[in-house]
Amino acid sequence: MRRLALAAAVAALAATPAFAALKEGVKAPDFTAPGFQAGKPINFSLAQARKAGPVVLYFFPAAETAGCNLEARLFAESIDQFKAQGATVIGVTAGNLDKLAAFSADTEKCSGKFPVAADPSAKIAAQYDATLAVKPGWSNRTSYVIAPTGEVIHAYSDLKANDHVAETLGAVKAWRASHPK
Repeated sequence: MRRLALAAAVAALAATPAFAALKEGVKAPDFTAPGFQAGKPINFSLAQARKAGPVVLYFFPAAETAGCNLEARLFAESIDQFKAQGATVIGVTAGNLDKLAAFSADTEKCSGKFPVAADPSAKIAAQYDATLAVKPGWSNRTSYVIAPTGEVIHAYSDLKANDHVAETLGAVKAWRASHPK
């Protein structure tokens, strides 16, 4: 009975959206990380990317898992909308790093349309309070929109992948409306 109650509590917690610890208005930690875009090695710098406009930084638990594959595909399908707003999208993960190059190029996932960066031991995720409690060393599914000034303007955490694109795109569009090109 006790196991059943514990399992129910864990399931309820996993089904409930978590809240990102970095709040709107705080300075986002800058980082540089190795990664891939379209299967080719890259070195991503948040500070450099912010010079071009807002950055959508999304953490995902692991490449080549069902929810992460869906989330990557949804971002890839919407990339033109982000670019139209002057935004850069970057995915960051601590899980299945050996699969990241293929994941970045796969037409059913990232389709080479945006970079994904490696976060060994979830060190970057820890700076963003975006680590996965049930699997230490992996990143949680948390998305941030970061203004060119480095300020967090939107944060969204939910293990379900479905709403991260709508959440971040809406925040980017709202920011752009008040910061015309």
